[in-house]
Amino acid sequence: MNHPPCPRAPQRQRGVALLLAMIVVALVTAAAAAMVWQQERAVAVEGAERARAQSAWILNGALDWARLILREDERASRGSSPVDSLDEPWAQPLAEARLSSFLAADRDNNADSGPEAFISGTIEDAQSRFNLRGVVDAAGQIDAAQLAALTRLVELAGAPADAAARLVQALRGSELGPGPAASGQPATALRPKRWRELAWFGIDEATLARLAPYVDLLPQPTPVNVNTAPREVLAAVIEQLDLGGAERIVQQRQRQPFRSLEALQPLLPPGLVLDPKRQRLAVASQHFHVAGRLRLEQRVLEERSLLERRDGRVEVLLRDRHSFALPAR
Repeated sequence: MNHPPCPRAPQRQRGVALLLAMIVVALVTAAAAAMVWQQERAVAVEGAERARAQSAWILNGALDWARLILREDERASRGSSPVDSLDEPWAQPLAEARLSSFLAADRDNNADSGPEAFISGTIEDAQSRFNLRGVVDAAGQIDAAQLAALTRLVELAGAPADAAARLVQALRGSELGPGPAASGQPATALRPKRWRELAWFGIDEATLARLAPYVDLLPQPTPVNVNTAPREVLAAVIEQLDLGGAERIVQQRQRQPFRSLEALQPLLPPGLVLDPKRQRLAVASQHFHVAGRLRLEQRVLEERSLLERRDGRVEVLLRDRHSFALPAR
């Protein structure tokens, strides 16, 4: 006896075919989405790399411009005693400005057609601060006068009372030169080059932040420039001088920078005679910090460099750079 064909077989086959077609479409869609994502990611990475390279070149140019300003400042003082003060061109900060405004030499370089890039920067006298490098020499010996000045500065800055002792201990425990460490132990390979690197030796961040406006760590001992130092530093490095006397010095140099240390003598307490070698004072500087900041769309690149100016040349001693993204608006 013959049975009629089952109508479910063709339906089952059509269902399987439809399911396979859906699976194929899903796989193709997933592959296409992955390809699109990879392409977008490659474009984003390329754009970020291009922006980073452009920003780096722009900051290189800004650093060269700062070096030129410092060179011209030294050249202008040739034939007379060099003086560096806060009323000179190098000391004027560059407020944030659109980069294309500096490139308006022709009609193609104007504020409308240029990129959304903004640049700002400052040149700061590194010798306006107390240089910690002068407290301990390469053999680990402590300069008593410099230690006393550091102790006074710690008190004036409102830092912990033991900060001076801890800073000196940190420096004596580091490699300060070709000589052996002061403790008699082998010299360590860690030699701090920047102020913040003293955290390696147990100096807490709060103390470093409190002293940062007044203390620096330069490659070699340097005098304090009385034409640029804040009153706290002046009161610390000049014995018997209080904050009131230091403020009078600051006000006087705003009217007329000191051309020599002898010109500072009338503003000092009676009977106090300056000893430039002991107190390490000067009216000019050789070390400067240059800070640059470039904002390109949502990316920011910041750079800080230490420059040394000597004999008509301006050399870069240290250079730090970091970038970050601005939060979305």
